[in-house]
Amino acid sequence: MNTMSASPAKPADSADAAGSQASASHAPGASSQLIWDLPQRLVHWLMVLSFTGAYLTAETERWRLVHVSLGYTLAGLVIFRLVWGLVGSRHARFANFVRGPAAVLAYLRGLLQGRPQHFVGHNPAGALAIVAMLGLALGLTASGYATYTDLGGEWLEETHELLANGLLAVIGLHVLGVLVSSWLHRENLPRAMITGRKQAGPEQGIRRSWAPLAALILVAVLGFWAWQWQQGPVASAASAQQHHDDDD
Repeated sequence: MNTMSASPAKPADSADAAGSQASASHAPGASSQLIWDLPQRLVHWLMVLSFTGAYLTAETERWRLVHVSLGYTLAGLVIFRLVWGLVGSRHARFANFVRGPAAVLAYLRGLLQGRPQHFVGHNPAGALAIVAMLGLALGLTASGYATYTDLGGEWLEETHELLANGLLAVIGLHVLGVLVSSWLHRENLPRAMITGRKQAGPEQGIRRSWAPLAALILVAVLGFWAWQWQQGPVASAASAQQHHDDDD
């Protein structure tokens, strides 16, 4: 849920906070600006892919390698997002969009009244959903690893399933919020998370897309998937057969 407030920032706020609270698409001179850097967008959609794939392959032994690989991928992506939330570009940093309970309640009140505040970056409710999803994803992948390596009993497997369903529920609320915000603000938020661009003042855009870092992330993920495939039972069986044929 990515929107930006029409109320001016207080003088005591930092430059980033002021930028994140200033009027965006409704301000004079607003134009298409780069808001979301490429690593943030790539990691966002890779997390969507990883969780969806892992959730759909959770109940079948045949797709166990896929499930485990996507779970490890999700863990790595979450760790990156946490680090990027501290050192990343302007609108990716947690300090730019995470607000307290009062701000969340105020935004939700405006949402229910059909007059929500408008934010260029993540709105307070969206920020809460992001923090919840990252926390649940960390617990999910940690419990999944412990279950896969037999570090816990049946209770840990049940915890893993509970966390997966909890994360799915939060994702559902997040998607609903994105759709509602898109409708109320008349802007396509899912498209913005693809293109990285939104209507905003020139001072609110970011200067770099960080494309080389995004390329490195993509190569790392694809390389990991290829390595996991090579370690899989099918590849191992094929390798064993090849050795057997060579011996003959």
